[in-house]
Amino acid sequence: MIKLERTDVMNFENAMRGARNPMNSWARMDSSYDDEGNFVFGENDISLAKRLICAGNDHRKFIRQIFVSVDITAPLYWWKEYDTYKVGTVANSTSTMHKIASKEFSREDFSCDFMNQETLEQMDLVIAHLEKLRIQFNETKDKEVWYSLIQFLPSSYNQMRTCTFNYENVLNMYFSRRHHKLQEWHVFCDWVESLPYMKEFITALEEKNK
Repeated sequence: MIKLERTDVMNFENAMRGARNPMNSWARMDSSYDDEGNFVFGENDISLAKRLICAGNDHRKFIRQIFVSVDITAPLYWWKEYDTYKVGTVANSTSTMHKIASKEFSREDFSCDFMNQETLEQMDLVIAHLEKLRIQFNETKDKEVWYSLIQFLPSSYNQMRTCTFNYENVLNMYFSRRHHKLQEWHVFCDWVESLPYMKEFITALEEKNK
């Protein structure tokens, strides 16, 4: 299970102005904003953007100045893979260390969507024991009980993080993970494709590499 919520994309105009700095071609900028305040590429600007993206990392620096913020809720086993992408990304997470005992455990706290019935039954036993430990810790503040709770927590436990990327990060993650075995990565890649103009950028790169 993975949820991506409250997506915000910023700085298209400044990024495109910077893309025109090397050739002093600002007069050719033809992008604008629609009635809802969304950035809309003009023909000149989208043509330049695609050419620069296809020219390689050294030439597409402008997409590193297009920023994305999103709240992602995903299981710890997915976050373990996500954490390989450290350069140019920032994340603030909900705290397992400080808040793990603050609410009752339930199935909704875990990614169980692909478990078979036998595994779900075992998962319910795990959740029941976690809840027992949680109550015991809240009553006693015993550090051994707290450690038992933390160390027994399954990797299917869901954590929410507010993440910030740039379009370069997101593009690299997309091409690295779009054929991954985990369904969560497919949902993530679908989200990437939904970002403004990202589908056009991806298509341009795919056509170039045919």
